[in-house]
Amino acid sequence: MDTSKSKQAIFKRSYSQPQYDDYVPNSGTHILRSFSLSRSTAMEIPEEDMQGKCRMVTEFEKLNRIGEGTYGIVYRARDTREQDADDIVALKKMRMEKEEDGVPISVLREINILLNVTHPNIVQLKDVVVGKSLQSIFLVMEYCEQDLASLLDNMQSPFTESQVKCIMLQVFNGLKYLHKNFVVHRDLKVSNLLMTDKGCVKIADFGLARKYGLPLKPMTPKVVTLWYRAPELLLHAKTQTTAIDMWAAGCILGELISHKPLMPGQSDIHQLDLIIELLGTPNDIIWPGFSSIPILQKVNLRQQPYNNLKHIFPWLSAAGLRLLNFLFMYDPNKRITATECLQSSYFKEAPLPCEPELMPSFPQHRNIPKRYSSSDMDQSRLKSHSVGSDTNMSTIASLFDEEKKV
Repeated sequence: MDTSKSKQAIFKRSYSQPQYDDYVPNSGTHILRSFSLSRSTAMEIPEEDMQGKCRMVTEFEKLNRIGEGTYGIVYRARDTREQDADDIVALKKMRMEKEEDGVPISVLREINILLNVTHPNIVQLKDVVVGKSLQSIFLVMEYCEQDLASLLDNMQSPFTESQVKCIMLQVFNGLKYLHKNFVVHRDLKVSNLLMTDKGCVKIADFGLARKYGLPLKPMTPKVVTLWYRAPELLLHAKTQTTAIDMWAAGCILGELISHKPLMPGQSDIHQLDLIIELLGTPNDIIWPGFSSIPILQKVNLRQQPYNNLKHIFPWLSAAGLRLLNFLFMYDPNKRITATECLQSSYFKEAPLPCEPELMPSFPQHRNIPKRYSSSDMDQSRLKSHSVGSDTNMSTIASLFDEEKKV
């Protein structure tokens, strides 16, 4: 597939006055400079573009719907121009209906970021195609057989510690690459981590991702799914760093180890309360400037002086607990980085991380037609994993102990 011409053709022609210029220096990608259209015109694709410059979504056969998020619906599809019938892709239809003044900036950001990142642990954008009008935009992504949320909810036995380490090493490698390239994901969670049938984990769904630089610019705090949201976001911080991704990674590590969401809050206040129950109440000693956060002048946090990570994970090694504690540092400036996580002794002690190709195979849940959105999935997972439940915890602990003896 010749994707370069197809990607650029969509944005090459200026159909109205340019509204957005998100060019990344030295990327070789200028395709976002003049992509804007007015909803009132509902302009169709010019005939000359249909004759080869721009691929159409009709060239893809939709097999089934596999998910829905804030910024689009995802289908499992087949490229009819490819001779290999097994060449399956994920086709993401971008949401456009709420935008009155052209293409949503969230769509432009996601495309721009995906065009400029290339890493084994980040989902690949293969192409950008359109429907009969430029108000129908589809991203053609590489297809991954599983997402971790579905696996956690459907697998009969939890991941072993060796498998958890394999997954997290890949997550940290993907985050290291993103952060090195000044991209913060801002919506890291298990349902946005995909896995191929060869055990390769890929970070997906960049609808909330942003490029950042110095000085840091204000961003909306209402990002990251609630269960994975860092305390600075819950307290309405306007400047965000890569530390919010690292907090979310800590929540994912805890979830993989315990086989259930670590802090499944139902509101901002409830989420803060769960964090305090797990880690203790923050103060100016561990988080300089904490008491001067404006919202704290209106909210009284419960006082809880103890860190309960060791109580929640009694079978976890000292190195594992140390890694979790560093991921859950209240002060974003002190929170561990992805590069530092990769050097953690937790990944160098027994049981060692297994190789990706040795990860177990699973039935392809993503091939089954889905009739729910990501928010529906979160609500379903909340009901099946009650807050504070000890279900399966003794079983998981015994599995980890047995693996250490091997």
